[in-house]
Amino acid sequence: MSDVLTKLEEVLVSRKTADPDTSYVASLYQAGDTKILKKLGEEAIEVIIAGQSETREQVVYEMADLWFHALVLLVHRGIPVSEVTDELTRRFGVSGIEEKASRATNG
Repeated sequence: MSDVLTKLEEVLVSRKTADPDTSYVASLYQAGDTKILKKLGEEAIEVIIAGQSETREQVVYEMADLWFHALVLLVHRGIPVSEVTDELTRRFGVSGIEEKASRATNG
């Protein structure tokens, strides 16, 4: 599963030097944080709507869009996908209540 994320990350990194007139991702990078975050928020809302009333296929489709735009944000910020997967690995086997409580005391 992470292989596809790694490949996508490589493509997204390569788009940093692409022409914004011919690359959607390059145009997002050029527009900056506000545009990327707005797009990410729009995709999150679409996932919520799909989750409430759409088909399984629509939920999968919208979730793919959300993950894609989340990866765009990570690459734009210079954060490797591996940092997120490492964090998920760290949390594996830890109760959600426990993990959330540790953030309250550490942050």
